[in-house]
Amino acid sequence: MVVDTVVVAPDRTTALLAFVAAGCAFGIVSGLVPGLHANNMAFLLAAIAPSIPGSPPIVGAAMVAAGVVHTFLDIAPTLALGVPDPAMAVSALPGHRLVLEGRGEEALCLSALGSGLAVVLAVPLAVPLTAVMVAADPVITTYRSLLLGVIVLALLGTERTRRGIGGGALVFAASAGLGLVALDLPTNPPLAVGSVLTPLFTGLFGAPVLIDAMDGNGIPEQQDATVTLSHRAVGRLGGVGTLCGAVVGYIPGVSSAIAATLALVSVPGRYGARGFIVATSGVNTANTIFALFALVSLGTPRTGVLVALERANVPIDLPLLLAAVVIAAVIGFSAVILFGDVYLRVVGAIDYTALSIGVLGLLCLISYLFAGLMGIGVFAASTVVGLFPVWLNVQRAHLMGVLLGPLILGL
Repeated sequence: MVVDTVVVAPDRTTALLAFVAAGCAFGIVSGLVPGLHANNMAFLLAAIAPSIPGSPPIVGAAMVAAGVVHTFLDIAPTLALGVPDPAMAVSALPGHRLVLEGRGEEALCLSALGSGLAVVLAVPLAVPLTAVMVAADPVITTYRSLLLGVIVLALLGTERTRRGIGGGALVFAASAGLGLVALDLPTNPPLAVGSVLTPLFTGLFGAPVLIDAMDGNGIPEQQDATVTLSHRAVGRLGGVGTLCGAVVGYIPGVSSAIAATLALVSVPGRYGARGFIVATSGVNTANTIFALFALVSLGTPRTGVLVALERANVPIDLPLLLAAVVIAAVIGFSAVILFGDVYLRVVGAIDYTALSIGVLGLLCLISYLFAGLMGIGVFAASTVVGLFPVWLNVQRAHLMGVLLGPLILGL
Protein backbone atom coordinates (compact mmCIF):
# COMPACT_ATOMS: atom_id res chain seq x y z
CA MET A 1 0.00 0.00 0.00
CA VAL A 2 1.28 3.42 -0.94
CA VAL A 3 0.73 6.19 1.58
CA ASP A 4 0.83 9.77 0.34
CA THR A 5 2.49 12.21 2.66
CA VAL A 6 2.36 15.97 2.85
CA VAL A 7 5.58 17.67 3.73
CA VAL A 8 5.21 20.97 5.55
CA ALA A 9 8.15 23.35 5.74
CA PRO A 10 7.27 25.80 8.51
CA ASP A 11 10.58 27.62 8.27
CA ARG A 12 10.10 28.29 4.57
CA THR A 13 6.49 29.39 5.12
CA THR A 14 7.52 31.76 7.90
CA ALA A 15 10.30 33.20 5.74
CA LEU A 16 7.89 33.63 2.83
CA LEU A 17 5.35 35.48 4.97
CA ALA A 18 8.07 37.69 6.47
CA PHE A 19 9.49 38.62 3.07
CA VAL A 20 6.04 39.25 1.59
CA ALA A 21 5.17 41.45 4.58
CA ALA A 22 8.39 43.42 4.08
CA GLY A 23 7.62 43.78 0.38
CA CYS A 24 4.12 45.01 1.21
CA ALA A 25 5.54 47.61 3.61
CA PHE A 26 7.90 48.82 0.90
CA GLY A 27 4.99 49.00 -1.57
CA ILE A 28 2.91 51.08 0.87
CA VAL A 29 5.70 53.63 1.25
CA SER A 30 6.55 53.78 -2.45
CA GLY A 31 2.90 54.03 -3.45
CA LEU A 32 2.44 57.13 -1.29
CA VAL A 33 5.46 58.96 -2.75
CA PRO A 34 4.26 61.32 -5.52
CA GLY A 35 6.05 60.76 -8.81
CA LEU A 36 7.59 57.41 -7.90
CA HIS A 37 5.88 54.99 -10.27
CA ALA A 38 5.79 51.22 -10.10
CA ASN A 39 8.52 50.58 -12.68
CA ASN A 40 11.07 52.74 -10.88
CA MET A 41 10.11 51.13 -7.60
CA ALA A 42 10.67 47.73 -9.20
CA PHE A 43 14.09 48.69 -10.53
CA LEU A 44 15.09 49.93 -7.07
CA LEU A 45 14.15 46.50 -5.75
CA ALA A 46 16.18 44.84 -8.50
CA ALA A 47 19.22 46.87 -7.47
CA ILE A 48 19.01 45.85 -3.81
CA ALA A 49 17.73 42.28 -4.28
CA PRO A 50 21.18 40.63 -4.62
CA SER A 51 22.19 41.97 -1.20
CA ILE A 52 19.07 40.65 0.55
CA PRO A 53 19.72 37.45 2.54
CA GLY A 54 17.17 34.87 1.50
CA SER A 55 16.41 32.33 -1.20
CA PRO A 56 15.86 33.95 -4.62
CA PRO A 57 12.25 32.68 -5.04
CA ILE A 58 11.23 34.23 -1.73
CA VAL A 59 12.99 37.48 -2.58
CA GLY A 60 11.06 37.44 -5.85
CA ALA A 61 7.81 36.98 -3.95
CA ALA A 62 8.64 40.07 -1.89
CA MET A 63 9.31 42.07 -5.07
CA VAL A 64 5.99 41.04 -6.62
CA ALA A 65 4.16 41.81 -3.36
CA ALA A 66 5.69 45.29 -3.30
CA GLY A 67 4.56 45.91 -6.86
CA VAL A 68 0.98 44.78 -6.16
CA VAL A 69 0.62 46.90 -3.01
CA HIS A 70 2.06 49.89 -4.88
CA THR A 71 -0.76 49.58 -7.44
CA PHE A 72 -3.30 49.84 -4.61
CA LEU A 73 -1.73 52.81 -2.80
CA ASP A 74 -0.71 55.03 -5.72
CA ILE A 75 -4.28 56.33 -5.94
CA ALA A 76 -3.62 58.50 -2.85
CA PRO A 77 -1.09 60.92 -4.42
CA THR A 78 -3.12 60.79 -7.64
CA LEU A 79 -6.16 62.13 -5.78
CA ALA A 80 -4.44 64.43 -3.32
CA LEU A 81 -1.74 65.96 -5.50
CA GLY A 82 -2.54 65.05 -9.07
CA VAL A 83 0.82 63.29 -9.46
CA PRO A 84 -0.03 59.83 -10.80
CA ASP A 85 1.78 56.65 -11.54
CA PRO A 86 1.70 56.31 -15.36
CA ALA A 87 -0.95 53.61 -15.13
CA MET A 88 -3.18 55.94 -13.12
CA ALA A 89 -2.57 58.99 -15.31
CA VAL A 90 -5.86 58.95 -17.20
CA SER A 91 -7.83 58.78 -13.93
CA ALA A 92 -6.04 61.72 -12.32
CA LEU A 93 -8.44 64.43 -13.49
CA PRO A 94 -11.67 62.45 -12.79
CA GLY A 95 -10.26 61.59 -9.37
CA HIS A 96 -9.50 65.23 -8.65
CA ARG A 97 -13.06 66.09 -9.58
CA LEU A 98 -14.36 63.77 -6.88
CA VAL A 99 -11.94 65.18 -4.30
CA LEU A 100 -13.12 68.72 -5.07
CA GLU A 101 -16.69 67.50 -4.59
CA GLY A 102 -15.73 66.17 -1.15
CA ARG A 103 -15.92 62.55 -2.33
CA GLY A 104 -12.22 61.70 -2.02
CA GLU A 105 -12.82 58.93 0.50
CA GLU A 106 -15.37 57.36 -1.81
CA ALA A 107 -12.80 57.55 -4.62
CA LEU A 108 -10.31 55.70 -2.42
CA CYS A 109 -12.84 52.95 -1.73
CA LEU A 110 -13.69 52.70 -5.43
CA SER A 111 -10.02 52.34 -6.31
CA ALA A 112 -9.54 49.65 -3.66
CA LEU A 113 -12.59 47.78 -4.97
CA GLY A 114 -11.35 48.03 -8.55
CA SER A 115 -7.94 46.65 -7.64
CA GLY A 116 -9.37 43.97 -5.37
CA LEU A 117 -11.87 42.79 -7.98
CA ALA A 118 -9.07 42.65 -10.54
CA VAL A 119 -7.22 40.11 -8.41
CA VAL A 120 -10.36 38.05 -7.80
CA LEU A 121 -11.24 38.00 -11.50
CA ALA A 122 -7.78 37.80 -13.04
CA VAL A 123 -6.59 34.64 -11.26
CA PRO A 124 -9.31 32.33 -12.70
CA LEU A 125 -9.35 34.13 -16.07
CA ALA A 126 -5.59 33.95 -16.56
CA VAL A 127 -5.46 30.27 -17.52
CA PRO A 128 -8.03 30.30 -20.39
CA LEU A 129 -6.94 33.76 -21.56
CA THR A 130 -3.33 32.64 -21.68
CA ALA A 131 -4.23 29.74 -23.95
CA VAL A 132 -6.14 32.07 -26.29
CA MET A 133 -3.48 34.78 -26.30
CA VAL A 134 -0.62 32.37 -26.96
CA ALA A 135 -2.45 31.22 -30.09
CA ALA A 136 -3.22 34.82 -31.11
CA ASP A 137 0.18 36.29 -30.28
CA PRO A 138 1.63 36.19 -33.85
CA VAL A 139 -1.44 37.98 -35.28
CA ILE A 140 -1.49 40.58 -32.50
CA THR A 141 2.19 41.32 -32.97
CA THR A 142 1.74 41.71 -36.73
CA TYR A 143 -1.23 44.10 -36.46
CA ARG A 144 -0.28 45.93 -33.26
CA SER A 145 0.00 49.33 -34.97
CA LEU A 146 -3.48 48.99 -36.46
CA LEU A 147 -4.91 48.00 -33.06
CA LEU A 148 -3.33 50.99 -31.34
CA GLY A 149 -4.52 53.28 -34.14
CA VAL A 150 -8.09 52.18 -33.46
CA ILE A 151 -7.60 53.05 -29.78
CA VAL A 152 -6.44 56.54 -30.74
CA LEU A 153 -9.46 57.11 -32.99
CA ALA A 154 -11.80 55.86 -30.27
CA LEU A 155 -10.21 58.25 -27.80
CA LEU A 156 -10.61 61.19 -30.17
CA GLY A 157 -14.21 60.13 -30.64
CA THR A 158 -14.92 60.81 -26.97
CA GLU A 159 -14.63 64.56 -27.67
CA ARG A 160 -18.07 66.02 -28.32
CA THR A 161 -17.24 68.79 -30.81
CA ARG A 162 -15.13 69.20 -33.93
CA ARG A 163 -13.07 71.77 -32.05
CA GLY A 164 -12.50 69.20 -29.30
CA ILE A 165 -11.49 66.53 -31.83
CA GLY A 166 -9.05 68.96 -33.46
CA GLY A 167 -7.64 69.97 -30.09
CA GLY A 168 -7.32 66.33 -29.06
CA ALA A 169 -5.49 65.51 -32.28
CA LEU A 170 -3.11 68.42 -31.66
CA VAL A 171 -2.42 67.25 -28.12
CA PHE A 172 -1.86 63.70 -29.35
CA ALA A 173 0.54 64.90 -32.06
CA ALA A 174 2.49 67.09 -29.62
CA SER A 175 2.84 64.33 -27.05
CA ALA A 176 3.73 61.77 -29.73
CA GLY A 177 6.46 64.09 -30.99
CA LEU A 178 7.73 64.44 -27.44
CA GLY A 179 7.82 60.67 -27.10
CA LEU A 180 9.68 60.23 -30.38
CA VAL A 181 12.37 62.63 -29.18
CA ALA A 182 12.57 61.79 -25.48
CA LEU A 183 12.15 58.03 -25.18
CA ASP A 184 15.53 57.26 -26.74
CA LEU A 185 17.50 60.08 -25.13
CA PRO A 186 20.68 58.98 -23.36
CA THR A 187 20.53 59.48 -19.60
CA ASN A 188 23.19 59.44 -16.93
CA PRO A 189 21.20 59.16 -13.70
CA PRO A 190 22.75 59.10 -10.23
CA LEU A 191 20.76 55.93 -9.55
CA ALA A 192 21.69 52.75 -11.36
CA VAL A 193 18.04 52.11 -12.22
CA GLY A 194 17.16 55.11 -14.36
CA SER A 195 14.14 55.62 -16.60
CA VAL A 196 13.12 58.54 -18.79
CA LEU A 197 9.47 57.62 -18.18
CA THR A 198 9.66 59.28 -14.78
CA PRO A 199 10.24 62.88 -16.00
CA LEU A 200 7.96 62.25 -19.00
CA PHE A 201 4.91 61.27 -16.99
CA THR A 202 5.42 63.54 -14.01
CA GLY A 203 5.77 66.43 -16.46
CA LEU A 204 2.80 65.47 -18.63
CA PHE A 205 0.34 64.50 -15.91
CA GLY A 206 1.63 65.72 -12.55
CA ALA A 207 3.14 69.18 -12.88
CA PRO A 208 0.31 70.72 -14.97
CA VAL A 209 -2.28 69.83 -12.31
CA LEU A 210 -0.12 71.39 -9.60
CA ILE A 211 0.50 74.54 -11.66
CA ASP A 212 -3.13 74.90 -12.68
CA ALA A 213 -4.35 74.50 -9.08
CA MET A 214 -1.61 76.53 -7.39
CA ASP A 215 -3.91 79.48 -6.72
CA GLY A 216 -6.79 77.28 -5.63
CA ASN A 217 -8.09 76.50 -2.18
CA GLY A 218 -6.55 73.05 -1.95
CA ILE A 219 -8.47 70.01 -0.76
CA PRO A 220 -11.91 70.76 0.73
CA GLU A 221 -13.33 68.89 3.68
CA GLN A 222 -14.17 65.35 2.66
CA GLN A 223 -17.46 63.62 3.33
CA ASP A 224 -18.09 59.98 4.19
CA ALA A 225 -16.76 57.06 2.15
CA THR A 226 -20.15 55.70 1.05
CA VAL A 227 -19.91 54.20 -2.44
CA THR A 228 -22.74 55.55 -4.59
CA LEU A 229 -22.29 53.11 -7.48
CA SER A 230 -24.34 49.94 -7.35
CA HIS A 231 -22.68 46.62 -6.61
CA ARG A 232 -23.50 45.49 -10.12
CA ALA A 233 -21.89 48.58 -11.65
CA VAL A 234 -18.74 48.16 -9.59
CA GLY A 235 -18.54 44.53 -10.64
CA ARG A 236 -18.94 45.37 -14.33
CA LEU A 237 -16.37 48.15 -14.16
CA GLY A 238 -13.95 45.89 -12.32
CA GLY A 239 -14.41 43.39 -15.14
CA VAL A 240 -13.64 46.08 -17.73
CA GLY A 241 -10.46 47.00 -15.88
CA THR A 242 -9.44 43.36 -15.56
CA LEU A 243 -9.87 42.63 -19.27
CA CYS A 244 -8.04 45.81 -20.24
CA GLY A 245 -5.29 44.81 -17.81
CA ALA A 246 -4.93 41.59 -19.78
CA VAL A 247 -3.91 43.73 -22.76
CA VAL A 248 -0.77 44.73 -20.86
CA GLY A 249 0.17 41.20 -20.04
CA TYR A 250 -0.18 39.73 -23.50
CA ILE A 251 0.32 42.42 -26.16
CA PRO A 252 3.99 43.34 -26.60
CA GLY A 253 4.89 46.99 -26.13
CA VAL A 254 1.59 47.96 -24.50
CA SER A 255 1.96 49.47 -21.03
CA SER A 256 -0.46 49.85 -18.14
CA ALA A 257 -0.92 53.48 -19.14
CA ILE A 258 -2.11 52.50 -22.63
CA ALA A 259 -4.42 49.83 -21.23
CA ALA A 260 -5.84 52.42 -18.84
CA THR A 261 -6.52 54.62 -21.86
CA LEU A 262 -8.36 51.67 -23.43
CA ALA A 263 -10.38 51.32 -20.22
CA LEU A 264 -11.22 55.03 -20.41
CA VAL A 265 -12.69 54.47 -23.88
CA SER A 266 -14.53 51.33 -22.75
CA VAL A 267 -16.27 52.79 -19.67
CA PRO A 268 -19.81 54.03 -20.44
CA GLY A 269 -20.11 57.77 -19.91
CA ARG A 270 -22.95 57.40 -17.42
CA TYR A 271 -20.50 56.10 -14.81
CA GLY A 272 -18.41 59.28 -14.98
CA ALA A 273 -15.37 59.80 -12.77
CA ARG A 274 -16.30 56.91 -10.48
CA GLY A 275 -16.29 54.46 -13.37
CA PHE A 276 -12.89 55.66 -14.57
CA ILE A 277 -11.36 55.13 -11.14
CA VAL A 278 -12.70 51.59 -10.71
CA ALA A 279 -11.64 50.54 -14.21
CA THR A 280 -8.18 52.12 -14.24
CA SER A 281 -7.39 50.77 -10.78
CA GLY A 282 -8.37 47.33 -12.05
CA VAL A 283 -6.03 47.73 -15.03
CA ASN A 284 -3.17 48.71 -12.78
CA THR A 285 -3.45 45.60 -10.61
CA ALA A 286 -4.72 42.95 -13.05
CA ASN A 287 -1.77 43.31 -15.40
CA THR A 288 0.57 41.96 -12.72
CA ILE A 289 -1.27 38.63 -12.71
CA PHE A 290 -1.72 38.33 -16.46
CA ALA A 291 1.89 39.31 -17.04
CA LEU A 292 3.05 36.48 -14.74
CA PHE A 293 1.21 33.94 -16.89
CA ALA A 294 2.46 35.59 -20.08
CA LEU A 295 6.03 35.42 -18.81
CA VAL A 296 5.71 31.69 -18.18
CA SER A 297 3.95 30.97 -21.49
CA LEU A 298 5.55 33.53 -23.85
CA GLY A 299 8.89 34.07 -22.13
CA THR A 300 8.76 37.86 -22.21
CA PRO A 301 8.53 40.13 -19.14
CA ARG A 302 5.95 42.84 -19.80
CA THR A 303 5.85 44.79 -16.55
CA GLY A 304 8.54 46.65 -14.65
CA VAL A 305 8.35 44.22 -11.74
CA LEU A 306 8.92 41.19 -13.98
CA VAL A 307 11.81 42.90 -15.75
CA ALA A 308 13.23 43.55 -12.30
CA LEU A 309 12.87 39.86 -11.44
CA GLU A 310 14.92 38.96 -14.51
CA ARG A 311 17.57 41.55 -13.68
CA ALA A 312 17.85 40.09 -10.19
CA ASN A 313 18.08 36.54 -11.64
CA VAL A 314 15.05 35.41 -9.67
CA PRO A 315 13.56 32.07 -10.81
CA ILE A 316 9.86 32.22 -11.73
CA ASP A 317 7.90 30.05 -9.28
CA LEU A 318 4.33 30.74 -10.45
CA PRO A 319 2.41 29.20 -7.48
CA LEU A 320 4.67 31.03 -5.00
CA LEU A 321 4.31 34.34 -6.83
CA LEU A 322 0.53 33.97 -7.12
CA ALA A 323 0.35 33.34 -3.37
CA ALA A 324 2.33 36.54 -2.84
CA VAL A 325 -0.08 38.42 -5.12
CA VAL A 326 -3.13 37.27 -3.17
CA ILE A 327 -1.59 38.13 0.20
CA ALA A 328 -0.43 41.50 -1.09
CA ALA A 329 -3.89 42.24 -2.49
CA VAL A 330 -5.47 41.74 0.93
CA ILE A 331 -2.85 43.97 2.56
CA GLY A 332 -3.05 46.57 -0.21
CA PHE A 333 -6.85 46.78 0.05
CA SER A 334 -6.63 47.23 3.81
CA ALA A 335 -3.85 49.81 3.51
CA VAL A 336 -5.89 52.00 1.16
CA ILE A 337 -8.76 52.07 3.65
CA LEU A 338 -6.43 52.68 6.64
CA PHE A 339 -4.02 55.25 5.16
CA GLY A 340 -5.80 56.82 2.20
CA ASP A 341 -8.14 59.13 4.09
CA VAL A 342 -5.32 60.11 6.47
CA TYR A 343 -3.23 61.05 3.43
CA LEU A 344 -6.03 63.28 2.13
CA ARG A 345 -6.50 64.95 5.52
CA VAL A 346 -2.79 65.63 5.98
CA VAL A 347 -2.47 67.12 2.50
CA GLY A 348 -5.67 69.12 3.02
CA ALA A 349 -4.23 70.72 6.16
CA ILE A 350 -1.18 72.11 4.32
CA ASP A 351 -1.14 75.40 2.42
CA TYR A 352 -1.74 74.20 -1.14
CA THR A 353 0.47 76.78 -2.86
CA ALA A 354 3.45 75.91 -0.67
CA LEU A 355 2.65 72.23 -1.03
CA SER A 356 2.46 72.49 -4.83
CA ILE A 357 5.81 74.27 -5.01
CA GLY A 358 7.34 71.67 -2.70
CA VAL A 359 5.98 68.77 -4.76
CA LEU A 360 7.18 70.38 -7.99
CA GLY A 361 10.64 70.54 -6.43
CA LEU A 362 10.33 66.87 -5.43
CA LEU A 363 9.37 65.96 -9.01
CA CYS A 364 12.44 67.79 -10.31
CA LEU A 365 14.59 65.85 -7.85
CA ILE A 366 13.02 62.52 -8.81
CA SER A 367 13.49 63.38 -12.49
CA TYR A 368 17.17 64.04 -11.85
CA LEU A 369 17.68 60.88 -9.78
CA PHE A 370 16.14 58.64 -12.45
CA ALA A 371 17.28 60.42 -15.63
CA GLY A 372 20.09 62.82 -14.68
CA LEU A 373 20.31 66.40 -15.94
CA MET A 374 18.60 65.29 -19.13
CA GLY A 375 15.66 64.27 -16.99
CA ILE A 376 15.14 67.81 -15.74
CA GLY A 377 15.02 69.06 -19.35
CA VAL A 378 12.54 66.32 -20.29
CA PHE A 379 10.46 67.20 -17.21
CA ALA A 380 10.31 70.87 -18.26
CA ALA A 381 9.38 70.06 -21.87
CA SER A 382 6.77 67.54 -20.74
CA THR A 383 5.21 70.09 -18.41
CA VAL A 384 4.69 72.52 -21.29
CA VAL A 385 3.08 69.82 -23.45
CA GLY A 386 1.04 68.69 -20.44
CA LEU A 387 -0.56 72.14 -20.25
CA PHE A 388 -1.95 71.87 -23.80
CA PRO A 389 -5.18 70.07 -22.73
CA VAL A 390 -5.85 72.85 -20.21
CA TRP A 391 -5.37 75.54 -22.84
CA LEU A 392 -7.40 73.68 -25.48
CA ASN A 393 -10.07 72.36 -23.08
CA VAL A 394 -9.74 68.71 -24.11
CA GLN A 395 -9.18 65.46 -22.23
CA ARG A 396 -5.71 64.83 -20.85
CA ALA A 397 -5.87 61.20 -21.98
CA HIS A 398 -4.75 62.38 -25.45
CA LEU A 399 -1.34 62.93 -23.86
CA MET A 400 -0.92 59.15 -23.99
CA GLY A 401 0.33 59.82 -27.51
CA VAL A 402 3.74 59.98 -25.84
CA LEU A 403 3.68 56.15 -25.89
CA LEU A 404 1.05 55.37 -28.49
CA GLY A 405 2.67 57.47 -31.23
CA PRO A 406 6.07 55.74 -31.20
CA LEU A 407 4.41 52.31 -30.88
CA ILE A 408 2.12 52.93 -33.86
CA LEU A 409 5.18 53.89 -35.91
CA GLY A 410 6.87 50.68 -34.79
CA LEU A 411 9.65 52.45 -32.89
